Amino acid sequence: MIISASYKTDIPTFYGEWFMNRLRAGYCKMVNPYNRHVYRVSLDRADVEGFVFWSTNVGPFVRHLDEVRNLGFPFVIQHTINGYPRALETSVVDGERSIKNATTIRDRFGARVLVWRYDTIVFSSLSPYGFHVENFARLAGALRGATDEVVISFAHVYRKTKRNLDDASRAVGFDWWDPSDEEKRRLTLQLAGIAHGNGMQLSVCSQPSLIVPGATEGRCVDARRLEEIAGSRFATPLKGNRKECGCFESRDIGEYYTCPHGCVYCYAVQNRAVALERYHQHDPTSEFLFEPTGPVNADSGLDDAEERQREQLPLFPGR
Repeated sequence: MIISASYKTDIPTFYGEWFMNRLRAGYCKMVNPYNRHVYRVSLDRADVEGFVFWSTNVGPFVRHLDEVRNLGFPFVIQHTINGYPRALETSVVDGERSIKNATTIRDRFGARVLVWRYDTIVFSSLSPYGFHVENFARLAGALRGATDEVVISFAHVYRKTKRNLDDASRAVGFDWWDPSDEEKRRLTLQLAGIAHGNGMQLSVCSQPSLIVPGATEGRCVDARRLEEIAGSRFATPLKGNRKECGCFESRDIGEYYTCPHGCVYCYAVQNRAVALERYHQHDPTSEFLFEPTGPVNADSGLDDAEERQREQLPLFPGR
């Protein structure tokens, strides 16, 4: 089993201490939001093939990565570096610091460990087509040699995403729009050329209609990359989280509505104030990333695979 930590929230930036406590304990607990069963996710080395960490600021977590490796776990870091204006990413660390963190990861763990994400691509009066070309080229040049892959995706305009973008545009004073697929493909083609020129393969996450010559399907949870890092073969099947997803099967241990970064394009947080409040309430010594509120059913006694088979969880609830 591959553990994802986490596409729902930024565990390396905000919840690294909790993660390490649970890794040393060998498990964490989660609550199925539908039947309210408490169940256990093993983090034991015998059960976990490797980790995929997702972050926009891996800096606070770097000090833990040696222990993760020394415990025998291979890992990949999906690291978002967008270099966007503050109006779009309220509290994300600046791109220059992220680039330094990426080179630190390369120097300590190798260039295959870190995957750059230029994600999510938002078209706005602050970030029009030309901005993305110039910004991507600048970042790709700075990250040359630190990674061999960059993942992109264009904003999925779900209800909550639209609401957040509308609120931010009114508050700050900018316009945003969802461009045509033709324009998205044109930009993808241009970015793919820039990526190749800097020694990177460009892949497209969960948007197969936007794959162009020179780009490939994204596998953000990539068992093959983890196998290369680990030096062993995995039994993990190719089984994405939804129809368009090209990932290998994994188990995510994060929770929605808990990341206080404040990115206006984020699908996982509807209200940053709520996320901030939950972050301040977080207990790093708990078995749960967040202690469940309201009634829960007693521990079902099921392991993670059995619980998921009983009640399949959606990837993006409440869209």
